[in-house]
Amino acid sequence: MKRFIVIFFLFLAGCLTDELEVMKADVNQLKKDSYDVKKEASETKSAFKTEIADIKEKSAKEDSLNAMRESMVSLRSEVSGISKDLQSLTGRFDENKYFIDKALKDKSSEMDLLRSQITALETQLKEIQAKLSPKTEPDAAAKDKPDVKDVKKEKKTETEETKTSEIKDPAKVYEAAYASFKTKKYKEAREKFDAFQKEFPKDKLAGNAQFWIAESYYAEEDYAGAIVEYDALLKNYPKSEKAPGALLKQGYSFIEMGDKKAARGILEQLKDKYPKSREAVLAKKKLEDMTKKGKK
Repeated sequence: MKRFIVIFFLFLAGCLTDELEVMKADVNQLKKDSYDVKKEASETKSAFKTEIADIKEKSAKEDSLNAMRESMVSLRSEVSGISKDLQSLTGRFDENKYFIDKALKDKSSEMDLLRSQITALETQLKEIQAKLSPKTEPDAAAKDKPDVKDVKKEKKTETEETKTSEIKDPAKVYEAAYASFKTKKYKEAREKFDAFQKEFPKDKLAGNAQFWIAESYYAEEDYAGAIVEYDALLKNYPKSEKAPGALLKQGYSFIEMGDKKAARGILEQLKDKYPKSREAVLAKKKLEDMTKKGKK
């Protein structure tokens, strides 16, 4: 009986050993399978990370490209806007240039017209002076017997000429002429200023003398004569301090004669040529008054 039990246990131990071996082999296989799975999972994970990195990089590149595309679209839009603005500015420049050129041509035409009008006035004045100068010759008896008034006039003229010849100082000659103007002896003042110009043509007061000759005509309301004499100042003494005043009064004279177009041209010329002068301020005011009256 004991022998049987021993044999049973030996058999059982042998069976257990075989099963243990099988179990060990199974465990080892499981370990190997687990290792392979982990290795494969690790490789898969690494590949997945690489793919994700590639996707991110591509996504970043696409974002960058999209941003560049948007920037290019915006840039094209800005360039298009600038191009339109440039075209608009070019159009406005061409338009302004046209109007400026037209205004200059119109102004030039107006000045030519004014010059022709002044020339015509000069001609008319000379004709009037020519008609007034010659007198009907007196008869023989009158020639032999000079008139008492003529004798007195000749004596007076001789006395004035003697006084003038005695005065050699240009300033005193000028003052004597100006004194006649101030006392409203306009014809006498003209004669004295004219004599001053002939005797002292290069004196610094020669331009002023011409101005007062023109002013004497203006004071007598002989506006045509005044225009001619103001123009003589502007031609012969362009740098005179009286030049702005001559332009202003020339414009006023045209207004008095009813030629507002000519007056406007003269006053505009004064504003452009002497913008900082007192006369330019007066010219601007007169132009504004003319515009207001024209609208009424």
